Amino acid sequence: MELHSFLAPLHLLSFSTLLGTQLYQTFVVTKIAHVSLPRSAFTTLQKRLFPIYFRGQSLLLLLTIATIPSRGPLTLIASKAVWIPFAIAGLTATLNLLVYGPRTRRIMIERIHQETRDALQKQTEEEDDDDVESPSLEMQRLNRSFSRNHAMSIHLNLLTIGALLWWGWKLASNLNLELK
Repeated sequence: MELHSFLAPLHLLSFSTLLGTQLYQTFVVTKIAHVSLPRSAFTTLQKRLFPIYFRGQSLLLLLTIATIPSRGPLTLIASKAVWIPFAIAGLTATLNLLVYGPRTRRIMIERIHQETRDALQKQTEEEDDDDVESPSLEMQRLNRSFSRNHAMSIHLNLLTIGALLWWGWKLASNLNLELK
């Protein structure tokens, strides 16, 4: 059995699993959970789900790279058209795995604790009923930080998806769909 005949099916399976997982998590699961769950349940789900998602995304990306037809990772060296989408996907997935995913999760947890501190502070202070409640300065800082990091994570995820769609287009345009 030639290496090519082994790598090609494995590559298609790993690539389709990677892209399908990304599209499903990004556009289906997150949307349904955000609309259907109370904020605290949504936050709890996200802080547990996204570390697993980013690890799985990275592992599937490595498997996809390792199985590129016809010579595995050596194929990346031979053609810019092959390595550019994988370089983009690798960089963006790594940034989400190691930087923006953990940072967003940490700030999400800090915001929950700050909400508790703000609620306790509110109970100890005597306030007029006419006062409009506004977030504490610390909560405002955390909200800004969360927004920046979360937006970066979202954009990196979309860039990863875009790079893999680019690869999928290139891959599909080179397929020979004749059945034997």
